[in-house]
Amino acid sequence: QVQLVESGGGLVQAGESLRLSCAASGSIFRINAMAWYRQAPGKQRELVAGITSGGSTNYLDSVKGRFTISRDNAKNTVYLQMNSLKPEDTGVYYCNFEIRTDIRSYMSGYYWGQGTQVTVSS
Repeated sequence: QVQLVESGGGLVQAGESLRLSCAASGSIFRINAMAWYRQAPGKQRELVAGITSGGSTNYLDSVKGRFTISRDNAKNTVYLQMNSLKPEDTGVYYCNFEIRTDIRSYMSGYYWGQGTQVTVSS
């Protein structure tokens, strides 16, 4: 079993910052890609940022230059530093990990966190 636990959401004013964390625990052999998604009310879930096991990153165009994704492999944790927040960044943020749980198999699965609410007021 694998569990992902997120923290760091909250209510902030436009222009302020938040840092989200997501830590994985359980039966983990290796974590490949890590990512953050978000879902605003009435909208589809979208990829905000991703980071590979090698440290390569990609971002949603609207957050480039404001958000930074990073990972701590020793802690099985991914972070999302969000600066200069805007009201349109409001939503539930979910982490997603690609995890290989079995040393005997090259197959991996995708696991989701429970979500953390980020609300940015204008």
